[in-house]
Amino acid sequence: MKVLVPVKRVIDYNVKVRVKADQSGVDLANVKMSMNPFDEIAVEEAVRLKEKGMATEVVALSIGPHQASETIRTALAMGADRGILVKTDQTVEPLAVAKILKAIVEAERPDLVITGKQAIDDDSNQVGQMLAALLGWPQATFAHSLELAADSAKVAREIDGGLQTVEVKLPAVITTDLRLNEPRYASLPNIMKAKKKSIDEKTAADLGVDIAPRLKVLKVSEPPKRGGGMKVESVGALLDRLKADGVI
Repeated sequence: MKVLVPVKRVIDYNVKVRVKADQSGVDLANVKMSMNPFDEIAVEEAVRLKEKGMATEVVALSIGPHQASETIRTALAMGADRGILVKTDQTVEPLAVAKILKAIVEAERPDLVITGKQAIDDDSNQVGQMLAALLGWPQATFAHSLELAADSAKVAREIDGGLQTVEVKLPAVITTDLRLNEPRYASLPNIMKAKKKSIDEKTAADLGVDIAPRLKVLKVSEPPKRGGGMKVESVGALLDRLKADGVI
């Protein structure tokens, strides 16, 4: 079984995001970048499947500038076998990402695609679902646990009311939630080995995918600063205040 894991290069989750002065986007200059945390979970799950003997090859794929190869190297150090970089300096929207992934899937013919449920930069939560629709494959989103059989996968998925268990036929697309696993730290020997693993470079044009943007960002702004609190003498006063502020 071959497993394809898309991974995205994003601002590290520990970094405080800064908005550009002209509000055209987020300032990426001299900012630490890392793998999207949900994608780390996807890589970990794929590597665990390989360690259990249920997967024979794990392929990590990233779409982005040359620096995205560092994100692929992280996946290789965690245990992925090889990488594919679809190189572009443009911002690629979710639908274009899904179309690129579809082209890669048709070329690589994996039995399973495991990806993070969303990226922490745009929070779109769309690529996994769009990819499944484009491929005509079953999907299981927000995976809390994953059990593979010969030709199917049983996934407990997180929903508002608790957990829902679904079974899908393979090949399938699965998106990961936070509690699926705890990603490992890459050891120094594995980091050194990852430098010798291959990363194939492609472009969207090679795959016949148009990545021209369909959306226009009008403005990016920071959330409003939280105001100070206040004390009230009674529940009635609290309700009056909430009504005055339009909360209730």
